[in-house]
Amino acid sequence: MMIKRSLKTTVSQALPIATLFLSLSMMPVSVMAEDAINKSPSLSLHGDTKYSKDFKHFEYVNPDAPKGGTLRMGSMGTFDSLNPYIEKGTPAAGIGLIYDTLMTRSADEPFSMYALVAQYAEPAIDNSGITFHLNPKARFHDGQPVMAEDVVFSFELLRDKGSPFYRAYYEDIAKAEALSKRSVRFVFKHKGNPELPLIISQLPVLPKHFWEKESNNFELANLTQPLGSGPYKIRTAEPGRSIVYDRVDDYWGKELPVNTGRYNFDVRRYDYYRDANVSLQALKAKEYDIRFENIARNWATAYNTPAVKKGDLIQESIPTKAPQGMQGFVFNLRRDIFRDVRVRRALNYAMDFEWLNKNLFYNGYTRTQSYFANSDMESTGIPEGKERTYLEPWRDQLPAELFTQPHKLPVTDGSGRIRSQLNEALSLMEQAGWKLQNGALRKNGKPFEFEILLYDASMEKVALPLKKNLEAMGVTATLRIVDISQYINRIRSFGYDMLVSRFPQSSSPGNEQRDFWGSESADLPGSRNLIGIKNPVVDGLIKEVINAGSRPDLVAAVKALDRVLLWNEYIIPQWYLASTRVAYWKPLKHPLNEPDQEPLYQFDLDSWWMEPETIKAADPTADSTDKEEESRGMPLWPAGILLLILLLGWFIRRSKR
Repeated sequence: MMIKRSLKTTVSQALPIATLFLSLSMMPVSVMAEDAINKSPSLSLHGDTKYSKDFKHFEYVNPDAPKGGTLRMGSMGTFDSLNPYIEKGTPAAGIGLIYDTLMTRSADEPFSMYALVAQYAEPAIDNSGITFHLNPKARFHDGQPVMAEDVVFSFELLRDKGSPFYRAYYEDIAKAEALSKRSVRFVFKHKGNPELPLIISQLPVLPKHFWEKESNNFELANLTQPLGSGPYKIRTAEPGRSIVYDRVDDYWGKELPVNTGRYNFDVRRYDYYRDANVSLQALKAKEYDIRFENIARNWATAYNTPAVKKGDLIQESIPTKAPQGMQGFVFNLRRDIFRDVRVRRALNYAMDFEWLNKNLFYNGYTRTQSYFANSDMESTGIPEGKERTYLEPWRDQLPAELFTQPHKLPVTDGSGRIRSQLNEALSLMEQAGWKLQNGALRKNGKPFEFEILLYDASMEKVALPLKKNLEAMGVTATLRIVDISQYINRIRSFGYDMLVSRFPQSSSPGNEQRDFWGSESADLPGSRNLIGIKNPVVDGLIKEVINAGSRPDLVAAVKALDRVLLWNEYIIPQWYLASTRVAYWKPLKHPLNEPDQEPLYQFDLDSWWMEPETIKAADPTADSTDKEEESRGMPLWPAGILLLILLLGWFIRRSKR
């Protein structure tokens, strides 16, 4: 029952914002040298890239994948905006399909970038900046060429008028300047941030001539169809119902190596559902083609259907190498009752993960013990070596136990009887000044009570046992389920006491950590510092992560940051799954079916395709067109034969005369 990955399209899914930080590293940038100067079609933060400059396609794709068909997907909630780059509104699912970025990543490497709009990248040897040379073939959908002025415009527009995320993300970039029609340079404020070349290489390129029109206001959340340069463009958009994208037939980048074997569907359609159960039943009725299943109970019980048994509807758990980050009940430190770490630690005892995993999740999950779960950056044991070196300057501001014992979460026997844990919790609450009076915890006469904000009804099953255990401690917790629009607005304004959220991580954490945990983002509406952390130790360790000069230094700095976050008890950790659970109808295929295929660092739906014999049947547009052609063509045959008979009779009669 993991948090839905569609949070930013409902909250955040499919947004370029969500994907920007997932592919970065703190290592010195390497390039695959094109010539004597430092010009290259690829960038890497771990030595050389996997693919050489003359590669034909990514190894994990099927270069011969057939094109065609319609991929139908389900999405929860609704949308009211076609602009994914601002905080206002709820963007439509899949909107990133219409845009191209300067460079794009491969899914089988942790953090390598390859040429897309930028034909070459030229990072400065001293890391003072980077120059991109644009592909002369790059075009927007209206035929206008992509120029350096569009890149400069995009950077300045996102930095000044986009989501607060971009302001923080581009903080170390001083300026962008067009050197020529197709060359643009980014100048860095300092040379100590080795990830900046990769950060700016993921810049989405927006058309200056489109957004400068008075009728197109970038800052408004509306349904004005934007202009892009990507592999798809919008056909129709009906809020609350669906959005449909058509593959661009003359897409300028379709022959590029990074796109070979990808973007195979002629049509990508997202249908919206208000109810999660209705959405599940719609999949089983074949009203759409593929579903990412985030609820363990559904995965274990809801797919026991004839279609699954027959093999037409496929259930598959696809492994991933990606770090799973942290998911849990998030404390809002802007609320006074949560500011004492002893209180936060006490409330951790109220969550009985072992009971939940046994009774709700069919033992399908692993307890999250780290903010960087499923990676080599998890802090384990006690700090040693370089990690300890990073922590020592902050010793006076850290608990002594951090240096002498590992951080441990409460563990139960799964029976649901947690009296001893609750006694530990009450002891901590008493130390923090909360007294149990007439069955309720009070401090200065005020009861301990708060609200848990949810948007996903399926998470209520997890929150209710927590609520029950909190009540046994004398704490009053109220569950509030709101629709997705209210949820987004309350998140942006930090209008909640506690909520459930997930903080995803990449294999190479960096600048995005400022937005997650940095003091500067704590009071910035729309930031991802949902907790409201203002901790100088955390700020200092974030700088160490960003400025790490080698992979070992990065791992040590991240472990130190992870350990400090854990000991501050900012979250009641939940669970993770190191795979993607997906159910899809048999016409669909993907390249990971090959037995020797290694797991990827990110799920790449763009590499899927539809079997040739089913393309026609799966494309309603093609069916209707064929039927129209048939209906128009059928009457011509008898008419032609009748005409031939009449002519023949006329000639015979004329001959007799």
